[in-house]
Amino acid sequence: MTALSRLTLGTVQFGLPYGIANRSGQPTYETARDIIACAFEGGVNCLDTAAAYGESEAVIGRALAELGLTDQMQVVTKVPPIPAHLTGVEVDRFVNASVCKSLAALRLEKLFLCLFHREEDAGHIGALEKLQAQGLIERIGVSTYLPTVTAKILSDGRSQAIQTPTSILDQRFIRTGVFDQARQRQVTVFVRSVYLQGLLLIPPDRLDPFFEPVVALHPKLEQWAHAAGISLAELAVRFVLSLDGVTSLVLGVETVEQVQENIRLCGRSPLPPDLLHEILTGIPDLPDRLLMPPFWPKK
Repeated sequence: MTALSRLTLGTVQFGLPYGIANRSGQPTYETARDIIACAFEGGVNCLDTAAAYGESEAVIGRALAELGLTDQMQVVTKVPPIPAHLTGVEVDRFVNASVCKSLAALRLEKLFLCLFHREEDAGHIGALEKLQAQGLIERIGVSTYLPTVTAKILSDGRSQAIQTPTSILDQRFIRTGVFDQARQRQVTVFVRSVYLQGLLLIPPDRLDPFFEPVVALHPKLEQWAHAAGISLAELAVRFVLSLDGVTSLVLGVETVEQVQENIRLCGRSPLPPDLLHEILTGIPDLPDRLLMPPFWPKK
């Protein structure tokens, strides 16, 4: 397998207006194509999408074909939540239909990686294994939210990749040893929500009172960034890249300029060990309601 780039281009924005910090809305097709071209030219060889991301898969499929990159970019996609009432045979049909639809939209004959979009569906991993045996998927895994569930998925030994949220503010997966466990099992780890959907980069005075505990931590975050002579965005990216066991960061963008900046940040070195230690020990455990966007106030 070709080594994955440290940056994976997140593409939910290609199909939906997404993220608490999104001010420009959904990019046009032409912008999305330019973003993919820029990412590839900058050394990015992996795209992250999902069946649930609106038209994202179709946009990617069209863009890769037009750019002549269909065989040069690894694509990660996800099976949408599986209805609870389905029988085993019906689950297989549901997963098969989702994968075939994704392949058609992406204009691919084989998926590099297919994940369950919801960790509750990990028990149906056998449905993905069947498609893997048929040659429709190269690698399989699960996108997760909770460290305890992720640890069980890794212990099961059937997932070859996981995608988890982690950031300076959200250190749950670090402190529970999930990344160490993944590294020991040679499981590919994609990390999303590096900016916590942009929450880290929003000026504190623009945040809803719901996020007061985050606002209280901003001076400390700014102090670390200032002492290192870097921006808060760079601190956030280099923090996650400094963690053992992390394979690639999933960062979404709305503009070419943003992908250029992310490429630059992902090319930087890990944080100095003393600063990394300060961050790992200096952020308190925050409640899940602050770390998981489904619990956030609606915009």
